[in-house]
Amino acid sequence: MTDPTPDKPKRRARYHGKNPRHFHEKYKELQPERYPDDVAKVISGGKTPAGTHRPILVAEILRVLGPRPGDIAVDCTLGYGGHARELLAAVRPGGRLLGLDADPIELPRTEARLRALGFPDESIALRHANFAALPQFLADEAPEGADVLLADLGLSSMQIDDPARGFTFKVDGPLDMRMDPTRGRPASALLSELGEPGLAQILEENADEPHARGLAEAIHRAHRRGPLATTQALAEVVRQASARWPRLPGATVDDTVRRVFQAIRIAVNNEFGVLTGFLRTLPAALKPGGRVAILTFHSGEDRRVKTAFKEGLRDGLYASIADEVIRPSAEERRENPRSTSAKLRFAVRSS
Repeated sequence: MTDPTPDKPKRRARYHGKNPRHFHEKYKELQPERYPDDVAKVISGGKTPAGTHRPILVAEILRVLGPRPGDIAVDCTLGYGGHARELLAAVRPGGRLLGLDADPIELPRTEARLRALGFPDESIALRHANFAALPQFLADEAPEGADVLLADLGLSSMQIDDPARGFTFKVDGPLDMRMDPTRGRPASALLSELGEPGLAQILEENADEPHARGLAEAIHRAHRRGPLATTQALAEVVRQASARWPRLPGATVDDTVRRVFQAIRIAVNNEFGVLTGFLRTLPAALKPGGRVAILTFHSGEDRRVKTAFKEGLRDGLYASIADEVIRPSAEERRENPRSTSAKLRFAVRSS
């Protein structure tokens, strides 16, 4: 027997004030296909709409990669799919887009957006994995290798802005920070496992934090008193500890908080270890003459990419590499402040 009472339409969450302030209240931004005018207004104000991501250095990436119809293009970090969309359009007809992403929450949404573009189903192949899985992915989908390959090492705005993911300290949420929340241990568990020296080492190596030892002592002491389980709990400990130290002109306490979160996030996701492995196998993933572009967002990543490209050039694996790092234009930095720290490097595989 069926229930004669129909389900009531689900009401959107109510919020205080004229405009929604919290991530999950921004129902228009979270549905850009239904409210394109409202989303365009947010973008025109130099902001990124909630639940979306604005791809960075798109024109520059297309210029250095030079994708052509019939090419095999690989996006190792799909994110919202902005770069992937442009690569896919450039390699059609005849070409394919292969994509990887470690985030099981965002990957299905991105796949739906890409397939809605109307390209043939066989022109898109995606896999839930980080780019350490690239060799096996290519062995399955394109044994001959890639013509063009992109790796964007930045966090997507969807991850940064959603408090439930634990990446932001601006709004309280669980202290998680995992790219894939179904695997590994959250940041709160990492703090429990690390001793004070180990935490200091992470802060120094992953974020060049000048007060690594003092911050590690303060965080470890607070965590022993009661586990730091939320983002704002950790942020408050860092603010209190760093308030007594001198700062460079223009620097703020929240700059220190940002570095601490960056360092812990890198450790939680083993980002440097995964990147090192990726750079080691990268030349073999490219066809002779294939091109790779890597977008980084802090000095630790950029140092590793720069070193790997230089060593590859020296050893004859690459025919050429970028002479200088490519940065966003002043216009792009103004329109999308999250692009400010981006650095782009590229290399061309030897024939």
